[in-house]
Amino acid sequence: MTDEPRPGPLRVLVLGAALRQGSTNVRLASLVARLIDGHGAVADFAPLPEFDMPLYNADVEEAHGLPPGALALRDRLESSDAFVIASPEYNASVPGVLKNAIDWVSRVRPQPFKTKHALLVSASPSMAGGNRGLWVLRVPLEHLGTRVYPDMFSLARSHEGFTEDGDLADPGLQQRLTDTVHGFLGLVEADLRYGCLQRRWYEFLGDRTGAPVTQRAED
Repeated sequence: MTDEPRPGPLRVLVLGAALRQGSTNVRLASLVARLIDGHGAVADFAPLPEFDMPLYNADVEEAHGLPPGALALRDRLESSDAFVIASPEYNASVPGVLKNAIDWVSRVRPQPFKTKHALLVSASPSMAGGNRGLWVLRVPLEHLGTRVYPDMFSLARSHEGFTEDGDLADPGLQQRLTDTVHGFLGLVEADLRYGCLQRRWYEFLGDRTGAPVTQRAED
């Protein structure tokens, strides 16, 4: 894949990282996708069940290669300029099915999470809104070289948090989510189109490109 920016509007993969039908995280992902489209970018909405894959097993990988679901998710990532994950919180951590997907896709070379921008959001019936799980989710993504946006959005009491039209019931939270999404898109646009940011050099030890590292940052 080339590092040159794609012509046209930004493309953003929006992953609804829950398996349950009617999940509030899938509803939140759908809302984020609408906000992205409304800002002039193009959202690629993708519920996680679209990417079926077994539990990661190195023996399976050696015998059969990467499963089709992992390769499909890799393709959607590579065709996007950035991605959003709307993730549930399981026991103050990341759902196993999402971590499994990250583990499978990270086996691709070149490693597709590296240098991508990501926004993390969550919805939960708890008062924490799934925020603890997002802090845990940052760890593997940042280890893989993803530039995770500093602001995260968590919707507490999500079972009563949506209107019939799919917006957030609280106008203040709706505006905050809108501002967060627009701020994220602005950063991605600045980085990809105009080179306004200094890009730190990531050394993901599993990514063997064959080229020596000769500098620590690039303009």
